[in-house]
Amino acid sequence: MANTEHNVRITLIGGTDTRSAADQAARDAACAALVGQCLAAAEAGNADALFDLAVAFSTGSHGVEVDLVEAHKWFNLAAVGGHDEAAQCRADISDEMTAREIAEAQRRAREWMRASPARRVA
Repeated sequence: MANTEHNVRITLIGGTDTRSAADQAARDAACAALVGQCLAAAEAGNADALFDLAVAFSTGSHGVEVDLVEAHKWFNLAAVGGHDEAAQCRADISDEMTAREIAEAQRRAREWMRASPARRVA
């Protein structure tokens, strides 16, 4: 008996898969919650919160999309704030970034620090 392959194509008409939309909404909510909690702690000078944000952006955890520029920014801020692992993690992801991306991450870190004197990490 011959083995035959059957290709099946399903086309959605007039809408989208609601499970995917619900899953995306849940991921978006988790991401917003994580970022909100970390930013609130970071505003209070918590270097661990800055590090947690960096890890989320570098790994794509907690529904956050991988963004090495943002990850570098947060690792940089955590390192400035005295987090022990942040500088090494920043160096590790720098190997995967262009010079232009690193410059953008540094610009964003400076901008974040200038936005409020309370944001100056110690």
